[in-house]
Amino acid sequence: MSGHSKWANIKRQKEANDKVKGSVFAKLSRLITLAIVEGNGVADPEYNVHLRLAIDKAKDANMPKENISRAIEKGSGPDSSQIKEVRYEAFGPGGTALLIIASTDNNNRTNAEIRNILERHGGKMGGMGAVHYMFSHVAAAIFNKSQNSEEALFEFASTHNASDFYEDDHEFVAFFPYEDLGKIKHYTTALALQSVEEEYKATTTVPVDTATGDKLSELIGALEELDDVHNVYTNASIA
Repeated sequence: MSGHSKWANIKRQKEANDKVKGSVFAKLSRLITLAIVEGNGVADPEYNVHLRLAIDKAKDANMPKENISRAIEKGSGPDSSQIKEVRYEAFGPGGTALLIIASTDNNNRTNAEIRNILERHGGKMGGMGAVHYMFSHVAAAIFNKSQNSEEALFEFASTHNASDFYEDDHEFVAFFPYEDLGKIKHYTTALALQSVEEEYKATTTVPVDTATGDKLSELIGALEELDDVHNVYTNASIA
C-alpha cells in the first residue's frame, strides 16, 4: 500500500527538524485554533473531536500548557473567523498528485507561496477537483510496533473492520471510515496507541523511480516548511 507511509520517514525527520526550529508549536497552535473555528466555536475537547486530536498532538510534542491555552483563546476570540482551512490540489514530478492541506487568514498569500514552491520544484498548481478524487478521506490509527504485538494489531484491525492497513519496520497503521475518527480511541484500550490522524489516502497510485521520488521528497519538504501548511498527501509509489 502506498500513500501514508511512503513518506513516514520523511515526516518523522521533518517533525524532528521542526522541533529544533520551534516552528512545530506555531503549526500546532494553528491546528488548535482552526479546530475551534471549524467546530463552530466549540472550545471543549469533549465535544469537538478535531480539537481533542489537536491538543493530543500538542501534548505529544511537549507544547507548554500556556501555548495550548492561548491557541484555544484565539479560536474563541474576535479574530478567529479570519482563519480557515484551505485545500490546494497540485501535480508533482512524474505526474504525481498532491493534496495540500493548510490553514490561513490570507488566501492570496498562501496561494502564492505554495505556487512558487511548486514551480521551483517541477510541480504545478491544479484547479479545484483536479486530484481530490484520487484520495479517500479516512481516519488512521497509528501504532508503534515496538510497543504492540503484531498479532494483537492484526486482531484489532480485523475485529473493528479496518478498511485497510499498512505496516513498515516502525509503524502499523489501520484505516477506518472518516466518520469513525472520534471512536478509534475507544477501540484501542488494549493497545498502545501512538496517534489518531485525519488523512487523505490515495485510492490509485503512480509508480515513480528513485530519482523522481527524491525530487518529490524535496518538494513535499519545502511545502511542509511553510507555516500555513499542515499536511501534504501524494499518490506516488516509489519503485
